[in-house]
Amino acid sequence: MKLIDILQTANSNMFRSRLRTFLTIIAIFIGAFTLTLTNGIGAGVASYIDEQLGNIGAKDMLIIQPKNSNPFGESTSTPQKYEEGQSVTNTGGISMTLLNQNDLDKIRSTPGIVSADFDISVAPNYISGPNSDKFKFTASSYYDGVNISLKAGSIPNNHTDEKQILLTSDFPTVLGFESPEKAIGQNVSVGIKTPTGEQKVVYAKVVGVQEKTLMSMGGLQLNSPLISELHTLQTEGLPADATNKQPIITARFDQSLNDKQLEQLKKTLNEKGYNAITIEDQIGIIKQVIDAVIAVLNFFAGIALLAASFGIVNTLLMAVQERTKEIGLMKAMGMSSRKVFLLFSTEAMLLGFWGSLIGSLAGVTVGLVANKVATDTFLKDLVGFELTSFPLLSIFVIMFIIMMIAFLAGTLPARRASKKDPIEALRYE
Repeated sequence: MKLIDILQTANSNMFRSRLRTFLTIIAIFIGAFTLTLTNGIGAGVASYIDEQLGNIGAKDMLIIQPKNSNPFGESTSTPQKYEEGQSVTNTGGISMTLLNQNDLDKIRSTPGIVSADFDISVAPNYISGPNSDKFKFTASSYYDGVNISLKAGSIPNNHTDEKQILLTSDFPTVLGFESPEKAIGQNVSVGIKTPTGEQKVVYAKVVGVQEKTLMSMGGLQLNSPLISELHTLQTEGLPADATNKQPIITARFDQSLNDKQLEQLKKTLNEKGYNAITIEDQIGIIKQVIDAVIAVLNFFAGIALLAASFGIVNTLLMAVQERTKEIGLMKAMGMSSRKVFLLFSTEAMLLGFWGSLIGSLAGVTVGLVANKVATDTFLKDLVGFELTSFPLLSIFVIMFIIMMIAFLAGTLPARRASKKDPIEALRYE
């Protein structure tokens, strides 16, 4: 019996008991469907993050904080030892250690660091247009070299005396501008309170409106003159020692450093008492969280495939029992034990093939529909974000893995069939 004959025979044998075969394929379908859909979501999100990461720029920038701090502050549940001279700020229940001039000098003197300065944080009360209401907003500094996807205008300039602001896509309309383009060049009012509670207003020029992306999640971006002016008002009248402290220092490192040297630089800063991460590291954290969620979903898909493998074993064991006389006849006519094994193994792999094929096609179909709905609704402002992506190679890999699982599940029944004695098998009732 040739290989093509074995394939045709196995395929026809598989549908002798259609209900049993259908139920087994359904179990495989569930696992294949889940794997395809979850990996499609993972690939779509990863592709978007990689695109953002590739376009972000500022690859030579380090964001530095005290070792006992993190972007979300210290855990209030774990007591932290206080060191003499340390400054701590507490906002909204989050405690963060502040860096001072001594820290800045230590970082600047580290080999590999080209420049470093405080990342000045400000907390304005509101922003308003020429004829609009006042709106709350989050302010962040614009870093030189960071690339931003723009709807209109240009990025802020840190090397000018003009106070400039970059709006996110939600703000032009609420500030009274007809469109993002109409907002460019217009002045907006930024309100901030002094330590005495007096409300002060700073006027800033809108230079650009950015697309809604991962980079826009940090709020409105302000250039250095505007940040400096707001910080001066926010700390007006306070002692100089109190104003020259910040939770974050941004530094630029030598761009000629390779990955190994950069890791060594991070380690050196860590030994000095600081955590240092790049912008790539920050976005990588988001990717890790998404990968963890996908891994959990894949785990449940694995459970479905494990249940399906028991179904394959049961299906083929019953097939071996039902076709005992047939196996004896095939052996009596000269079919070798190896080919009998191959016949039943092929049947198992075909169960895996059909289940994975139908499951993958269903997963891709549902994923494409979900992607269409998402991009037309809650993801419509995130330009270039495809919720799902289905590389052909990943579909083939999923199908191959499932077929191998089916093959392994069919090994026991196939081996039992190949070991049948032809005479005893022909006598089987």
